[in-house]
Amino acid sequence: MSNTTNRRVALKARPTGIPQAEHFDLTTAPAPELAKDEILVSNSYLSVDPAMRGWLSDTKGYGSRIEIGDVMRAFAVGTVIRSRNSAFSPGDHVMGLFGWQELAAVHPDQVLLRINEQSFPLSLHLGVLGVNGIAAYFGLREICAPKVGETVMVSTAAGAVGSCVGQIAKILGCNVIGIAGGPEKHQLCIDEFGFDAAIDYKSESDLGAAIGRLCPDGIDVYFDNTSGAISDAVLPHLAVGARVAVCGTASIESWNPWPIGPRCERHLLVKRAMMRGFIALDYADRYDEAVSQLSQWIREGKLRYREEILEGLEQAPAAISRLYSGKNHGKLLIRLPAAKG
Repeated sequence: MSNTTNRRVALKARPTGIPQAEHFDLTTAPAPELAKDEILVSNSYLSVDPAMRGWLSDTKGYGSRIEIGDVMRAFAVGTVIRSRNSAFSPGDHVMGLFGWQELAAVHPDQVLLRINEQSFPLSLHLGVLGVNGIAAYFGLREICAPKVGETVMVSTAAGAVGSCVGQIAKILGCNVIGIAGGPEKHQLCIDEFGFDAAIDYKSESDLGAAIGRLCPDGIDVYFDNTSGAISDAVLPHLAVGARVAVCGTASIESWNPWPIGPRCERHLLVKRAMMRGFIALDYADRYDEAVSQLSQWIREGKLRYREEILEGLEQAPAAISRLYSGKNHGKLLIRLPAAKG
């Protein structure tokens, strides 16, 4: 990579479903000029996240829509190589919404995390020590507030968020059951992430019955990463006083028209349950708190993680479709040639 040019992935055509490689262009532009107070970041790793689908959609979501010709919005981690801001110096490591590109001119407001911890690979700050781990930490602890001995169920349980949720719940003394797709991910939940039990929803002809067998006294906490049919099967098994955190809607194929399915209101009323949606950015002013605790659990061997790393910016256009195919194992990342650590 030359510091005089910048390779970028931009939106070429708006997808109507899962974004595919043909919806993006790989382009080269001059390196960005820095305005007052900005820093120039050389990205080392780019994140691939389910939220990207929502950012590309015509349907209104929680982030502004990415327009045709825009660089693909993405979390990234990298190194400051030039600074016009006294709070940042060359060599500083930072994470934020820097986009699918090699170089990013960044205003300090775009920096979500300053990385002072040097003992972990930079890539972790896009996964277990980034928005995935932070979403798991606050979604479980703040919204669901699990108590010792309670039953916690998590969907997409072998994924970057779900695996972290289940392990934190185990640390907090809960009985943890995961829902994952395929025998390999089912075993990962138990053998690698330490869940008490798991359900392979792809092999169950009656998912609700399988949930009932494992949760005869009901589910106290449900961490929902999928929505759709999986959550429809979970909700009838909520215990009285249950808490549901909605972190993702990955199983819904289209948001236009708005999806309609079984209604949840009666379950919430009869069980006096609570359901709340959230995103990790809701807790941006407390990221350091979560990263400090997550780092400690990693050092203590209580929190494990998996990464799947694609090499080079050329891999980015097809990466979102890979994420939704279920083929990836662990946090999906793109490593750029500038990566150091």
